[in-house]
This record gives sequence, structure tokens and C-alpha cells, in this order.
Amino acid sequence: MNAVVQSKKSQSITTVPVLEMSEQELISVLENSIYPGASRESIKMAISYCAAAKLDPLQKPVHIVPMWDTKAKRMRDVIMPGIGLYRTQAARSGEYAGVSEPEFGEDVTENIGGVTVTYPKWCKATVKRRLPSGEIVEFSAKEFWKENYAVKGGQEKSIAPNAMWAKRPYGQLAKCAEAQALRKAFPELGAQPTAEEMQGSTIETSEVIDGQTGEIIQVQKSPARPALEPYSQEHFEQNFPKWKDLVESGKRSAEDILAMIRSKATLTEEQEAAIRALGETANDFAEIAEG
Repeated sequence: MNAVVQSKKSQSITTVPVLEMSEQELISVLENSIYPGASRESIKMAISYCAAAKLDPLQKPVHIVPMWDTKAKRMRDVIMPGIGLYRTQAARSGEYAGVSEPEFGEDVTENIGGVTVTYPKWCKATVKRRLPSGEIVEFSAKEFWKENYAVKGGQEKSIAPNAMWAKRPYGQLAKCAEAQALRKAFPELGAQPTAEEMQGSTIETSEVIDGQTGEIIQVQKSPARPALEPYSQEHFEQNFPKWKDLVESGKRSAEDILAMIRSKATLTEEQEAAIRALGETANDFAEIAEG
């Protein structure tokens, strides 16, 4: 059943394919379960994106990605599709014939920004599409880790990989390669990069034309980020109960919460310790339950 979501400012009616609920109820659900820590304005943008594309926001087809705006000289949230949306759209086309297991290049161990990380040099993914003639055509994409990883940034303007890219160097790169292969196989899905590809990048881009293919390529400029603002203790105390519920329910890990906050602001040692303690408490509960 479709929900009718009405904006108080515009008084326009937007149909969103979710269970019937008011706009405020929908925002509350998204705020507490799908997009914890995101501002209400950013959540409203995500709802509008989903409404325009006739998507169910409760399926989280899009992500709210904090990015540094070089013109405004501040962080701002950008709504971007997730790789799950590309997979879904390809499957709905009726022409999707599967994707290969990712192929990885040789391992590289390197100290980047004071952090030692082992990562695959590259990853290749191949998406198959069944043409109207019945022929199955393969579209491959090869992506390099050094060209895709998201930086930690922060007060020290670190070039080290952020928590997710340091923890899952293979998984994150595989998503980037698959997303590129999906765009090649199904260009009608759009050319917008996925959230997995853009985390840690800046908004300012320049267009370069590939002389061999004629493709317009978006090249990210990477100016040094200024220091992020400290996370206020007032906001920390307001949001802490929500983070506690998310960790205890298993919907998010303490590291997930830390990574989300660090992308927008800096934390004190005491604040980080309090969030990490949530993970330790959750682990203790799990051990007791198993015992």
C-alpha cells in the first residue's frame, strides 16, 4: 500500500511505496533505523530521491554520503545510489545474466598515512547481459585500490584509509569494480557513482573526455581537507541512547557508529571510549546468551 507523504512547505503530495504512514512517522523510522545520526533535512532529501525514482526508502536504495564541498568550504550530505540499487535495477530489466566472482590482483602491504594496510592492487568484475537475440555478452571492469579508497581525513588531514576501507579492503574494492561493470552493461541505469565509490571524495569535479572511447569521465579533485569541527558534547549526549540501541540490537557495530561520526566531525578520546564500550557490552551480552 502506498503512503501519501505531504510536505508542509510546498503542500505538494508525494507518493512513496512504503507502508501507509505520515511524513513525520517515516522520517522517525528512517532516522532511528536506516540513517542513524543523519540530519532530518538529509533524510527528507533521501525520501524525495526515492519518491522521484519510485523506490521504497525502507529498502535503503540510496545512501546519505557526507562529502567536502570545495566551493562552500564545508561538509554537506549528498544522496547517492548504493550498489544494491544497481543490482536491483539490472535484475528488473529481465536481461541480467549474473556477475562473476571478483578477481583480485596481487597483495600490496604499504604504510599509508601512518597506517600499515594490506590491500589488493586491483579487482576485476564481469557482469553478463542477455541481449534480445538471446546472446549473452560480458562487460568487465577493473578498478585499482589506490584510485578508489576513501581517506580518513579528520583534524590531521590523514591520507590513511578510513575505518571501512582498512577493515574491508577486498570487499570495498569489489563493490567498486562491480558497480563500474554494471554501468557498462546497463548504461540506461545511469552514470552516477555509487556511495561505496564516493565516500571520502570531494564534490568538486572536472570532466575529461577519453580520446579512445569518447566517454566523459568525472575526475575527482582532491584538495587537502581542512580540519573537521569537534562533535559537540550536547549532540553526543542526545544521540548516545540511539547508538546504544543500534549496537545492542545488532543493527550497527560500535565501529560503524565511529566511522559515521568521524566522516563529519572529530571525537574526543572520552567520546570514542564511550562508543567502543557499547560494542564490548554487546559482546558480553552475546556471550552470556550463548552460554
